[in-house]
Amino acid sequence: MRRFALTGLAGYIAPRHLKAIQEVGGLLVAGLDPATNVGVVDSFFPEAAFFTEPEAFEAYLEDLRERGEGVDYLAIASPNHLHYPQIRMALRLGAHALSEKPLVLWPEEVDRLAEWEARTGKRVYTVLQLRVHPALQALRERLAQERGMRDVVLTYVTGRGAWYGASWKADERKSGGLATNIGIHFFDLLAWFFGKAHRVEVHVRTPTVNAGYLELEGARVRWFLSIDPSFVPEPLRKAGKRTYRSIALDGEEVEFSEGFTDLHTEVYRKTLAGEGFGLAEAREAIRVAAEVRTLSPRDPSPEVRHPFLAR
Repeated sequence: MRRFALTGLAGYIAPRHLKAIQEVGGLLVAGLDPATNVGVVDSFFPEAAFFTEPEAFEAYLEDLRERGEGVDYLAIASPNHLHYPQIRMALRLGAHALSEKPLVLWPEEVDRLAEWEARTGKRVYTVLQLRVHPALQALRERLAQERGMRDVVLTYVTGRGAWYGASWKADERKSGGLATNIGIHFFDLLAWFFGKAHRVEVHVRTPTVNAGYLELEGARVRWFLSIDPSFVPEPLRKAGKRTYRSIALDGEEVEFSEGFTDLHTEVYRKTLAGEGFGLAEAREAIRVAAEVRTLSPRDPSPEVRHPFLAR
């Protein structure tokens, strides 16, 4: 039985980690969160120790380690800016780290974690669940058999209420902004499909909209990210939808709206089997998101402008 600890136990994504740990036959030993609304853990691991202070949490896990009862993995589901120090905590404790996206906020932090891996002999993994989505895996196999540059239009609108502006997610220093907090999975998906980006443009960067253009080894991509539900197409809005996800490949819509239920569990299974997504897989999306965060926006030419920018 693999032994786990989990940070961010009170967060939105924590139940997916608890379910995954249970379904892979693991045991949650301890959890950490400054908030105490963590009753969800009773449905999974009611005996797990709980801490609101990271110092006490780390000391408890260190004591367990000294008794030969340490954790094998520290799962990290805390706010984005805490991932880097908590990954280092995991490695100090002699545990592997399995972090939510984004793994870290800056490419330089990826490099430093590679040094920590070499020093400790432990691995750093991340949750890139779109890479285990069956429809997307099939699409990648299809693309690998085809040649030439592809034209891609990527659109992701996920409506957020007024609370978002008051949360850590709206603080770019903590979340990395929309490109990182909302877009990191899609930048990773593009890199997984089409290789590295050698041209990055930012056309709009506001608190609610990021848009731009990427030229990758195998694709030209016009992309648009937003938390403003008014960008959801009108027929979907009238049906009460606040989310719109679209990837058009050479004008052909790619459908992958279903099949998300058990992706965290599959990521856990792959990680425990030694096939998880590590620093090398995470690096390119982190680099692109950091460029989007720091580049000056420019007016787009018509051929690289996302269709939604006309609105």
